[in-house]
Amino acid sequence: MPGIYIHVPFCESRCAYCDFYSTTLLSHRSAYVDIVCRELELRLSELQGAPIETIYFGGGTPSTLTIEELRKILASPLPLPRRGDSDITNRNSPPWEGLGEATLEANPDDLTEEYVQGLRTLPFNRVSIGIQSFHDRTLRLVGRRHTAQEAIEAVHRCQRMGLTNISIDLMYGLPGETLDDWVYSLDQAIALGVPHISAYHLTYEEGTRLWRMKEQGIVSPIDEEQSIRAFELLREKLLAAGYEHYEISNFALPGYHSRHNSSYWQGIPYIGIGPGAHSYDGIDRRCNLGNLTDYIATPEGKDVPHEVEHLTTEERYDERIITELRTARGIDLDSLLVDFGERYHTHCLHCATPYINSGKLIRTTNNQLRLTPESIFISDTIMRDLMY
Repeated sequence: MPGIYIHVPFCESRCAYCDFYSTTLLSHRSAYVDIVCRELELRLSELQGAPIETIYFGGGTPSTLTIEELRKILASPLPLPRRGDSDITNRNSPPWEGLGEATLEANPDDLTEEYVQGLRTLPFNRVSIGIQSFHDRTLRLVGRRHTAQEAIEAVHRCQRMGLTNISIDLMYGLPGETLDDWVYSLDQAIALGVPHISAYHLTYEEGTRLWRMKEQGIVSPIDEEQSIRAFELLREKLLAAGYEHYEISNFALPGYHSRHNSSYWQGIPYIGIGPGAHSYDGIDRRCNLGNLTDYIATPEGKDVPHEVEHLTTEERYDERIITELRTARGIDLDSLLVDFGERYHTHCLHCATPYINSGKLIRTTNNQLRLTPESIFISDTIMRDLMY
């Protein structure tokens, strides 16, 4: 089933590493919410009657929205799954009843007791908390607003109040971070008992504050050897703690894979709402322009400013390679043959053969092509070689 992604562009302040579209113009929240509701109503016809299974509020910092602003968005008419013989979208049911997964990204310092209580009155059954590090000096360096202790308290508060399906984000390769620092952060994350952990290697994106600091010699990237060892430690610690490594950057306890994000990797269509949000219908990709001023100026009855890219067969094949090879499941070669034909199937196997022979790829008995644990860190190179 398809999902809906809602991009909330607001942040109290910008983190030094972030290159996602965001703005600190929090005074525009009310106008933004109005246009989000209008865009939802206008574009739900793109689903062609298919019910939605997941909603994901990403950002930016979605927890900058008030509970009432979130409630207003979720009060929009949504095509939801049927349960048995009764249609749960009837007028006597809450408009969001029936959602399989509803996720809100949040900063730790926004998750006050009052705010978490408010979330419990909404359909959110999952929260994704951006922690990044459990070292205060590192958090200050990259511009995070919370402390390590505040992050721990936010997780405990959510757990205590019944919001237990929690994902936390961590980053490794941060400036000045040692392997011992990284192990400490991993140990702290595991001790929290959260069922999902996303871990990303820091990248210095051009135009960000951290990129400028690197150019000025204020900070330096860690070397490749330390990057590889940090990734190895990530896998060792989390696998030993019972987490499944189900996607390159994502680990979950059994039954806690992100259903919304997994749909991206499976090529399932979704609608992206809000400035800077992306959508995919199986053939075309749409990108709402990342400009809040233009977004909220959209005339009533008109679609918001956006661009559409029609994907060729070659581009869709390349996307299949990139998204499926990221996952523990890997590339389904039988589906690849059905969806793209003999030419692309043969190309994939021909390019994969050297990696299979060298032990960097595995062709399973059920005809799937997977990365080996040792090759995950060079996955970008393997993906490029398998693309058309």
